Amino acid sequence: MKIHFIKYQATGNDFVLLDNRNKTIDLSIDDIRRICDRRFGVGADGLMLIEKHPSLDFNLVYYNSDGSQSLCGNGSRAAVSMASSLGIVNGKASFNAYDGAHQAEILKDGIVKLKMNDVTANKDEYFINTGSPHYIKFVTDLAHYPVYEEGKKIRYEHNVNANFVEASGGRISVRTYERGVENETLSCGTGVTAAALASYIFKDYTSPVAIKTPGGDLSVQFTPHASSQSVTFRDIFLIGPAKMVFEGDLEL
Repeated sequence: MKIHFIKYQATGNDFVLLDNRNKTIDLSIDDIRRICDRRFGVGADGLMLIEKHPSLDFNLVYYNSDGSQSLCGNGSRAAVSMASSLGIVNGKASFNAYDGAHQAEILKDGIVKLKMNDVTANKDEYFINTGSPHYIKFVTDLAHYPVYEEGKKIRYEHNVNANFVEASGGRISVRTYERGVENETLSCGTGVTAAALASYIFKDYTSPVAIKTPGGDLSVQFTPHASSQSVTFRDIFLIGPAKMVFEGDLEL
């Protein structure tokens, strides 16, 4: 079976995207793993299919490189960019993802502003679910921190993504060990969102939070509503670039 694909990257988080609006593509978990393999396939952190939706602009089906599913913030931004290039959306988008409906807006210079769903986080816990579960650990000297080794421990102990965050100079720097990729990635959209919300709770940062990842810069906006034990965040936006890298055909 020959499949046409388009490769995108969003702050170094890279994805294989497939236009499946005609529902002709039916992939097994082994197919997804093979396509995402960096030696025997196209190579990617994840794979996405853009499909039709009865009431929204499109339905987004996302797979991590191991074939598992979750919400992917950076992947969603890349999918919105691809949907625009396909003529599915024009400037603004509404789509269904793993955790429900989302809206997005395409700004100038390829920047995509993605609205995340509301998040409620306990004030005394470092676990935050932003559509995918994350653990936040604040560290110093992030550039030399053993992200792979420590992240792997946290991932398998708690079945979450592990984010290591350094707060300095009015912004945060984030490195992430991603569940489903089983390695550090250059950026994680749901991870930096969780880190930004945690920086409000534990470091007194205010919206918008500027974020540096190994793959590039992002920002997160939000409106907090605090109670005695928790904070509910509404109007959460993940903002950053998404770019097409190349396209081609692959034979499965």
